[in-house]
Amino acid sequence: MHYTAETLLIKSKDTGEAGVFAEVRAEQAGWQFLNMQARRMKRGETWAGNTGEHEYVHVILGGVCRVQTSAGDFPRVGRRPDVFRGMPYALYLSRRTDFVLEALTDGFEVATCWVPTDQDHPARLITPADCAIELRGGGNASRQIVSVIPPGFDCHRLVCVEVYTPGGNWSSYPPHKHDVHRVAPDGTLLEADLEEIYFYKIDRPGGYAIQRVYNDDRSIDALLLAQHHDAVLVPEGYHPVASPPGYTTYYLNFLAGSAQSLANSDDPAYAWVKSTWTHLDPRLPVVDLGMEPPQR
Repeated sequence: MHYTAETLLIKSKDTGEAGVFAEVRAEQAGWQFLNMQARRMKRGETWAGNTGEHEYVHVILGGVCRVQTSAGDFPRVGRRPDVFRGMPYALYLSRRTDFVLEALTDGFEVATCWVPTDQDHPARLITPADCAIELRGGGNASRQIVSVIPPGFDCHRLVCVEVYTPGGNWSSYPPHKHDVHRVAPDGTLLEADLEEIYFYKIDRPGGYAIQRVYNDDRSIDALLLAQHHDAVLVPEGYHPVASPPGYTTYYLNFLAGSAQSLANSDDPAYAWVKSTWTHLDPRLPVVDLGMEPPQR
């Protein structure tokens, strides 16, 4: 597939109403693994499905739901009103699992990713306390990473993280890639070959992020304007992000490929920037466990 700015940027379909407002299909993306939907549901609305020959993760973007599955029931999933006011809940489901989500709050939002698998793993509810926070980078390349499904999670291929980039800062920087499976002589994985989706939210109207996707031979070299609820495809290459001043950028990353890993390599032209970092941005973390009252 020939990737251009037009094919890498998947524009939001959001009308403000209930239903699917963002979607990526593997066949549309021209790759093997990743599929994704974001949907909004009214209180009392249900969505039923079966995972088929895929493993799934449902990431609660905002609101609360009840989930009934053939692998167990989860009576209350979610807590934060939106991604800028709390830590995530998520639910991992293995293949061949029936599920029914019922929204318990109005404006409930969930992002779902699914990838093909030939393995079985246990269903698992992921709570905010399970999600490690990392403050990464330095200076105006400081950002917050929240691990939802990190490497080592009991699944087959999925990796999922949330990233917060304060206004004026860069993330996924220095530019890095993960498009070749490379293993050191001692067996250490140096780089995994991963597909990746960036699903964006901006904390106030009118905001946007700028993302470049490029590879070494520049057969891909696109500059993208990502707005609220847009998605960006990263089939290969480096993919830095800039968040304009005054607007906090959130993106939800789904990844899958040759290993359940985040092993990557920096663009050698920009790796030197790491040596200049002396401090973290004091605006971090954007979200933490203390933001929301405990559930009753």
